[in-house]
Formats: sequence, C-alpha cells, structure tokens
Amino acid sequence: MADTRDRITLTGLRVRAHHGVFEFEREQGQEFVIDVSVVVDLRAAASDDDLAKTVHYGELAEAVVAAVERDPVDLIETLAERVADVALGFPGTIEAAVTVHKPQAPITVPFADVAVSIVRGRA
Repeated sequence: MADTRDRITLTGLRVRAHHGVFEFEREQGQEFVIDVSVVVDLRAAASDDDLAKTVHYGELAEAVVAAVERDPVDLIETLAERVADVALGFPGTIEAAVTVHKPQAPITVPFADVAVSIVRGRA
C-alpha cells in the first residue's frame, strides 16, 4: 500500500462513563473526551465521490462512543487501546491516533486536562 498521510479526525467526542481506579468514579461516572484520527488512503473515495471507499466518520463516532460506554476499566490507557482497536477495525484504516481526556480526574491540584495519547497501526 502506498504511504499516505490522509486523515479523518474526530475531536471532542463526549461520553459519560464509569471508568477509574476509585469506587466513586465507578459509581458516579464522569465525562471522558475522546479524540481519534485515522489514517486512510482517501484517493479512491475522492476520485469516485464514494462513501463506501472511505471510513464513515458518523459510524466511527458511534463505534467509539459505544466502546467507551461499555464495561468499566481502571485506566484511561486501557480505554485508549480499546478505542484504537475499534478504529483499526474499520476497513481501510491504516493507523489510529487516540487521545482520551479525563477532565474530572481526581487530582488534588488545579489542572486543565489529563490525557493519554497513543498511536497504533495494523499488525
């Protein structure tokens, strides 16, 4: 496959979920914000103006939200891996970059954001 830098990016997907190490995080839940960018060769889709030859970003968004909402995990690192796996499951996806933000993380000092970012490619 030719090297490509074409991307589809979703920024700021907001999901209420129950992830975290602490019991109160699991019980009360909190908002997570997800950014996902997938590398896809978009030449065929653009050339033919054909949705079937690209990653449908609406379907990607729904799949990412569903993955974040399901069974709780302790770490946002684990959540990022889950989201990357979902993104890589879309045909044509070469690479997925995922950032999981936890804006209500239980930190005792003032902060603007806590996030974990990963990049994964097809095996």
